[in-house]
Amino acid sequence: MDNEEKRHRLDCRYMQMARIWAENSYCERRKVGALLVKDKMIISDGYNGTPSGFENVCEDDNNKTKPYVLHAEANAITKVARSNNSSEGATLYVTASPCIECAKLIIQAGIKRVVYSELYHMTDGIELLERAGVDTEYLDVECDKKEK
Repeated sequence: MDNEEKRHRLDCRYMQMARIWAENSYCERRKVGALLVKDKMIISDGYNGTPSGFENVCEDDNNKTKPYVLHAEANAITKVARSNNSSEGATLYVTASPCIECAKLIIQAGIKRVVYSELYHMTDGIELLERAGVDTEYLDVECDKKEK
């Protein structure tokens, strides 16, 4: 197995883990998970949800996402910021492509690669990441099932 195959297999496994982590979200409309990986080690994780100490309800009475709900990427990045780890040069695995606000955080956090498995309804986040020289890669949601 060559290095590209090994990398793809690892990408699929980390994405599968990010999808499982998304199940922790209390959000009803959409559950998103993220893993931050550096040197083949998970250094942080996150899922979309309300800030610490808030009720675990993401949508209002009209089924709109509350404005203070944090995205999975933001949770993973802020979590690593509170640790002794550094996200410099890391890869972010996220189940949905980042929005523009999360893309700005990704760039500032020094993350060099973003792997996602669903396209967010707007592509400006991916476009900004590419403009900043961050490697972005779409990974088929079913990729891990193909190798079995």
